[in-house]
Amino acid sequence: MRMTLLALALAVGAGASAQLHVGTSNVSLLLDAQPGERFEYVYFGPALAEADIPAIMATETHVDAYPVYGMDVCNPYAFAATHADGSMATDVRVESATQTRDEAAGSTTTRVRLKDTMYPFYIDVVYLTRDDCDVIETWTEISHQERKPVTLTEFASAYLPIRRGDVWLSHLNGAWGNEGNLNQEKLTPGIKTIRNIDGVRNSQNAHSEVMFSLDGKPDERKGRTIGAALCYSGNFDLSVNTDASAWHRFTAGIDADNSAYPLAKGEVFVTPALALTYSDAGTSGVSRNFHRWGRKYRLCHGDTERKVLLNSWEGIYFDVNEPVVKEMMGDIAEMGGELFVLDDGWFGDKYPRTGDKSGLGDWVIDRNKLPDGISGLLKAADSLGIKFGIWIEPEMANKYSELYDKHPDWIVQAPGRDPIYGRGGTQLVLDLGNPAVQEHVFNVFDRLMSEYPAIDYIKWDANMPIKNHGSHYQSADGQSRLYIDYHRGFENVCRRIRQKYPDVTVQACASGGGRANWGILPYFDEFWVSDNTDPLQRVYMQWGTSYFFPAMTMASHISASPCHATHRATPIKYRVDVAMSGRLGLELQPKHMTDFEKEFSKKAIETYKQIRPVIQLGDQYRLHSPYEGDGVAALMYVDEPRDHAVFFWYKTEDFHNHHYPRVAMDGLDPDKMYRITELNRIDDNPLACDGQIFSGAWLMANGVDLPYRHGMPYMSDYSSRVLRLDAVD
Repeated sequence: MRMTLLALALAVGAGASAQLHVGTSNVSLLLDAQPGERFEYVYFGPALAEADIPAIMATETHVDAYPVYGMDVCNPYAFAATHADGSMATDVRVESATQTRDEAAGSTTTRVRLKDTMYPFYIDVVYLTRDDCDVIETWTEISHQERKPVTLTEFASAYLPIRRGDVWLSHLNGAWGNEGNLNQEKLTPGIKTIRNIDGVRNSQNAHSEVMFSLDGKPDERKGRTIGAALCYSGNFDLSVNTDASAWHRFTAGIDADNSAYPLAKGEVFVTPALALTYSDAGTSGVSRNFHRWGRKYRLCHGDTERKVLLNSWEGIYFDVNEPVVKEMMGDIAEMGGELFVLDDGWFGDKYPRTGDKSGLGDWVIDRNKLPDGISGLLKAADSLGIKFGIWIEPEMANKYSELYDKHPDWIVQAPGRDPIYGRGGTQLVLDLGNPAVQEHVFNVFDRLMSEYPAIDYIKWDANMPIKNHGSHYQSADGQSRLYIDYHRGFENVCRRIRQKYPDVTVQACASGGGRANWGILPYFDEFWVSDNTDPLQRVYMQWGTSYFFPAMTMASHISASPCHATHRATPIKYRVDVAMSGRLGLELQPKHMTDFEKEFSKKAIETYKQIRPVIQLGDQYRLHSPYEGDGVAALMYVDEPRDHAVFFWYKTEDFHNHHYPRVAMDGLDPDKMYRITELNRIDDNPLACDGQIFSGAWLMANGVDLPYRHGMPYMSDYSSRVLRLDAVD
């Protein structure tokens, strides 16, 4: 008999072990939590039958479930501390294992308390499972009753042993304008570490999410796969230690370098959650688990469709003026858009924001640019039947700002040393560990929304890392708290904002894709994938990003051609088709579009609104990866009843008389019949499959034949197709 949803069994057998089964409908984690003994890992993978558990407990290798440093120093560890007497050794045993069932929430919390054998020092390893998703969240809560502070020097959220074999690691890396690149590599002996030390943003160069493919090279559709996502906005460390043992030892948590934490008596240090999942449907199956869980439990407004918007940045940059802005608002309204967002350049009095060197911190309207102020823009938006949004960067200041003139002690600065500047040669980071700074950042948002409650959308940017280590607020012996307290302060501000303004849409932008993580998404609705809006490169970046985040989180905009970042020229259809696979928007000056581009985009916006529920709220199936290098990328979205689907196909390379792979579909009901309709059609002649009806079984076995080029006069290096599938009786 299969274990009931989220079943937790604690059974003491012959004094030898205490089985602890933490499970969902499709995933099981089996642990040994015998009081007085070491806490041990036994199994993680597909859901276990209850009848199998005793034999598994008796025969499977038991290894430490949360190893600590000090008494077995040759092996990898998840935790280390220095006690007040100078001892660097910790040695813990299981004190208790308890569960709490929340019937209203449909969740179970499992808590294993570990106690040091010498000190009144405790580590609680916690697991949260929910009835309706296949994700297990785990974290630690560290506390003590020692007389003096204990210095924490390593404090992973979780530790997971993975049996050695042909195991491959999938992870994301990149740089500004090139975020979210997919990397897949076989795990070999040694230590593989993925870190972030930016201090403010944490997904520009690396991501705090990984997948482990247990059956060799990762496959989108098949293969046993584990997914892990650290829900944290700051510096992180994910490490896989493949030593002489039979295990790849995976740890994940806050990066502890230069962040030793003095833990006071009675204080509880709570690490960020690590979300774990498993699927035998390959990497795409793990992604769907994360997407469903994220939309329901981690993403702000995860059940609400996102609006189609025009953002002003690439259209006018800092050259904000009222007539131009109102003209752009009229253009997006005429094209069927629902929201206009005014980006950087609208503020500053003594230090006007005419570029990136001044004004940050002074969130007052520049009346020379906007004589009627924000009120005038809100009235214009209302008259056009659209919503209005605005850009802020409240965690930062410029050297040339009234804020810095008044509060030079608010910045992150090494004691006794000159400030280190960022963007524009004058940008500075405010110290969010300081409660006064937290109040300032909250007030930036609060004043805007209090004075202009009709604002529908805030774009929240963060364009600088922490470049030097130092806090005017922290004491001399508390300087190592800088990074951790920054993100505690950031979360405090975000929590206050959402308590007061639960309905406003907020985008996380951070020099492009610097804040794509599940740590911030409870407070943000979406993130800016990259400042690079080139559609070809976006195919790759959005593919990688989709490994862990659903389409509705990924702001994907139609921009000008040639692209401002790559200077690559691409046709309007390709730009539109790529942008439609995420949260559709525009990032250009509409008056510079041709009449044909405007009309094509207008029709596409109308079409997107019809298919938006499937793309933003449906299940994603990645079908053929652009990283395979054979010139094609394809993915699709399917709604929960499997009645409607949207299929995207992009050519990523163009070679004459080249044979590209035919792509089979996925996620459909094999017994249903589906009518195919081509969307965003640009050719004079329809596709052969347009209007035809196929079974789901045929489409998932064969797909449909697609020509590799568009007809004249639209033939170019770039071909793309969007197909709508609707179940018919």
